Amino acid sequence: MSSSPRGIALRTLRMSDDEQGQRDSEGSLENPEEEALLEEHHEEEEDRGADSWRTISVGQLQSSKYPPNAISNAKYTPWSFLPLTLYNEFSFFLNLYFLLVALSQIFKPLRIGYLSSYIVPLAFVLTITLGKEALDDISRRRRDAEANAEAYTVLRFEETGRTSVEIQGTQAKRDKRKKRSRRRGSQERLVEEPSGAGTQAGVKVVEIRKKSSDLKVGDVIKMGKDQRVPADVVILKTFSIEPANAASGANSNSPAVVPLDPLIADIPIEDSPSLETPNSNDQGEVSETFIRTDQLDGETDWKLRLASPLTQSLDYKDFLRLRILAGEPDKKVNEFLGTVELLPATQTNGQPARKSRSRPPQTINPLVERDEVGLSREKKSAPLSIDNTAWANTVLASSATTLAVIVYTGSQTRQALSTSPSRSKTGLLEYEINSLTKILCILTFFLSFILVALEGFKTADGRTWYLDALQFLILFSSIIPINLRVNLDLGKSVYARFIEKDDGIRGAVVRTSTIPEDLGRVEYLLSDKTGTLTQNEMELKKIHVGTVSYANEAMDEVTAYVQQGFSIPANDKERLNMLITPSSVYTASNSTVSTARTRREIGSRVRDVVLALAICHNVTPTTEEQNGAQISTYQASSPDEIAIVRWTESVGLQLIHRDRKGMTLRSVETGRNIVHVRILETFPFTSEGKRMGIIVKFFDNTPASDAATNHDGDIWFYQKGADTVMSSIVATNDWLDEETANMAREGLRTLVIGRKRLSQQQYQEFSAKYNDASVSLHGREASMARVTKDYLEQDLELLGVTGVEDKLQQDVKPSLELLRNAGIKIWMLTGDKVETARCVAISAKLVARGQYIHTIAKLRRKDIAQDSLDFLRSKTDSCLLIDGESLAMFLKHFKEPFISLAVQLPAVIACRCSPMQKAEVAKLIKDYTKKRICCIGDGGNDVSMIQAADVGVGIVGKEGRQASLAADFSIEQFSHLTKLLVWHGRNSYKRSAKLAQFVIHRGLIISVCQTMFSIASKFEPKALYRDWLMVGYATVYTMAPVFSLVLDKDVDEGLANLYPELYKELTTGRSLSYRTFFIWVLVSIYQGSMIQGLSQILVAVNGPRMVSVSFTALVINELTMVAFEITTWHPVMIFSLLGTVLLYFGTVPFLGGYYDLEYVATWGFLWRVLAISVASLVPVYTIKVVRRTLKPPSYRKVRGV
Repeated sequence: MSSSPRGIALRTLRMSDDEQGQRDSEGSLENPEEEALLEEHHEEEEDRGADSWRTISVGQLQSSKYPPNAISNAKYTPWSFLPLTLYNEFSFFLNLYFLLVALSQIFKPLRIGYLSSYIVPLAFVLTITLGKEALDDISRRRRDAEANAEAYTVLRFEETGRTSVEIQGTQAKRDKRKKRSRRRGSQERLVEEPSGAGTQAGVKVVEIRKKSSDLKVGDVIKMGKDQRVPADVVILKTFSIEPANAASGANSNSPAVVPLDPLIADIPIEDSPSLETPNSNDQGEVSETFIRTDQLDGETDWKLRLASPLTQSLDYKDFLRLRILAGEPDKKVNEFLGTVELLPATQTNGQPARKSRSRPPQTINPLVERDEVGLSREKKSAPLSIDNTAWANTVLASSATTLAVIVYTGSQTRQALSTSPSRSKTGLLEYEINSLTKILCILTFFLSFILVALEGFKTADGRTWYLDALQFLILFSSIIPINLRVNLDLGKSVYARFIEKDDGIRGAVVRTSTIPEDLGRVEYLLSDKTGTLTQNEMELKKIHVGTVSYANEAMDEVTAYVQQGFSIPANDKERLNMLITPSSVYTASNSTVSTARTRREIGSRVRDVVLALAICHNVTPTTEEQNGAQISTYQASSPDEIAIVRWTESVGLQLIHRDRKGMTLRSVETGRNIVHVRILETFPFTSEGKRMGIIVKFFDNTPASDAATNHDGDIWFYQKGADTVMSSIVATNDWLDEETANMAREGLRTLVIGRKRLSQQQYQEFSAKYNDASVSLHGREASMARVTKDYLEQDLELLGVTGVEDKLQQDVKPSLELLRNAGIKIWMLTGDKVETARCVAISAKLVARGQYIHTIAKLRRKDIAQDSLDFLRSKTDSCLLIDGESLAMFLKHFKEPFISLAVQLPAVIACRCSPMQKAEVAKLIKDYTKKRICCIGDGGNDVSMIQAADVGVGIVGKEGRQASLAADFSIEQFSHLTKLLVWHGRNSYKRSAKLAQFVIHRGLIISVCQTMFSIASKFEPKALYRDWLMVGYATVYTMAPVFSLVLDKDVDEGLANLYPELYKELTTGRSLSYRTFFIWVLVSIYQGSMIQGLSQILVAVNGPRMVSVSFTALVINELTMVAFEITTWHPVMIFSLLGTVLLYFGTVPFLGGYYDLEYVATWGFLWRVLAISVASLVPVYTIKVVRRTLKPPSYRKVRGV
């Protein structure tokens, strides 16, 4: 016996505490052979690593503790919310600075004005941020609660008078036995066996309803169509529901579903026909189901899932005899290795097993291969793969009822392990503003030090110089505006709404609202090909059968050959039940012998390749009801396969039925079933293998006509795949490489199809070796691949090559041209072959007309790699086309020279790239250039690249929503990217840059006024504007007009698209740079000096009159500056400006505590305010007009103003 079944089978014996004590005192098992076998297993278990596998007893309590099945996407708990959110907020420099300023007001010597004037702005910012976080987390918890409360039907196994829990004993006893087992140093897993009576006659099965969060590992759940899978499960049994049988009640052979009332706790099997088990010959037994995995991996196609043959034929009561060995939790959604074992029954020939002194009569040790009276018993096992599973959050798509056992719950499910925490990206503008705020902070310290130094570091009126310095720091805190982040965050929300509400890019979704400005700073675009630049709508355009090629109108000739090759005369009664096989003789209809021979040869080849294409696939025909009509469709994981099967139907051979056992093909012309095969083995397509295969046995006649003949039918192995792997598998030929290259130059995706006939003995030898490899716990996949290669994948008969077209996306050509003119360097990263990538790049205008394409493929030598780099240095205007193998060589040995040269090229095409290579290239460009890069794709293989980018864009396409869900921005087609970047990216960046500078200007100018006042007040740290004036200036008196700048635009959309060169200017960052920052600093110093200096000269140094004149001029100055900077007026801007002016003067009567209201009502107040405003505004505006006239910006040039 192999080690694997022993490792799977080990269980400790269930016994009472007294019996356990007796066993401990004896020190050994009753049976010496059993003792030796257990010792041997302990060694095997240690070698294998007990912690790498979990053993699950179906329908029973488990000895190990597993996480609950509750879904939790909440970021915080009630206790961690405040600490975590406050920590995140104060990790920003601005918030931390103002926190320190607010805390300083607790100390009386540092207090200036009311504490509320410092606390309220900070509290306002924190309230908005914390409130948003709280609402988001509450909504997440509500969604989690809905999912956790979803009810599921669970099978509970009960012995007469005792539940399954009671059968297995209490948890306390099991824990005691586990402790004793650990003291003995054993690696045993304590899982108790059900009683013998329970597994045969004394068990009843009842249905109960459980909430999703209450499900546990080992529970057997019953699910139907459109039901979400609540946890990771292994499928045990599936069966169909026939309406007629459902009506017949318990007398029906097929199971009928009886709807359950949620209030009913359980339904005994004796009273419920829904639990009558169909026998193996029941027509309702299907052993297969379909699932939708779009919420897991983003793929929209249905996936076929199967029950293991070992479990499909079992009665429900026998589920208790099942044990499942599964690997530890893993995030790989497309891989699973496990084994299911059916333990031997505890009764032999109806006689109970003999009692033993050391354990109850009903229990056994499954490791022992013979019973107590020496009768031999067998233990059955079968391998489990991904085809036998359904992961959490997938949905059952077929109408079959499915029974499955839970193997992973909660945080250990594939979906939970594959879900990364919420990503938080920071835009380039944020980093630039952070650098500017640090300069402002230095400026604050500098001003405070200068004022104290000018006073001579003296101590006056009991105040020390350092306390004065701290008070000046507090007075100048407005230089660093606390509401800068609030304005920018609100602006980002506005930009996101503009994007999502844009009718020109319907379906756009902003998933990361923190980086819309980065859309206007992109310099490198990395794009996938299939589904991104192309539509991923496949159509078979060409087929080559070795001597002749068919395309376009010539496909009618293929149809004629198929009609002749698969036709059976209706009046030939002897051949009425005959089915077509590869061995069937092809007869031509031509009269001349030579022509008939030629047509017979070509027709035979065409028939063989069409038959191979109609059989070698994983496509399943399905029928759905839409608007009362039955619609037939095909479901498969690859659109290529669906395109090929549709083509075989178009030429006359239709797939009408397929299940795990066989498939049937029908003649479109006659409507007669003409091909029927039994599926013996399938070999699914993998990205590593790049091929798929199938072994089938052909029926010579319809099953009812000649069973003996059917039993002896021909066995054939068919395989199709990429030419790179199939060229070494098929027999030697002289046309394959040339023809695949020709198709690739036409932009077609090529597949090579071959076949091999197997004798009965060859198949049996292969099957035995393959089955042995499939149950191996170590290196299973490699062992299975080795057996397949040795027995099957050698000298296949080459049948033909197919060319499938993937059409370009709408408006791809003008979109790429526009982006290239905008100064964006475009890279195409694809997994397709070199010639196909070249053809698509040329047809999509990724490569300019006449541009040289330098190709590097199959590079293995360092010296040649160095020569290629030297050549490219002299041709920096060329396009580089490189394959994955050569790219790996460069990244390994010449990473720095390669990337430094590649980023200078106008276009790079990398083909045969793995997902990890795509992500590595994205990171390399980002790290080397320090520029913003954008990655766009539509499939699961693009997710790593999208997440590695500064700006990730996902397309909702044929391959599902996985890329869209992982991206920062989601769009529906590639052409929408141009508007996203050239229009919305431009507006977002320019608006945020202008908004940030105005908010900084607003804080600087009031600080300059404070500085002038402090100098005039003999360097006394006294506030110029107190309490409400400070708060009102930053909020109600200026915020609305300043924030309305998020609606400004310098050019309209038409001009932005007509002159994409305008986008190139944005990448330089001139809109918000150190140069523009210091210009605004100088403007603020001038205007603040004029406003405060003239106020003190025209009124007085101190007093409410001076404050009223100064503050009013300050508000008018800020509102007028907003009007000066507006390029395109919007009604909201006009409303906010006029409304703010009216609001300010409307509140002046309530500012008696700060103003001299009698003086405000005089002409003296009015002319002084106007004079000061003119002095501060006119020179600034004059300089701006002159500069704009002498050196107009680009947007004014294209607008002609």
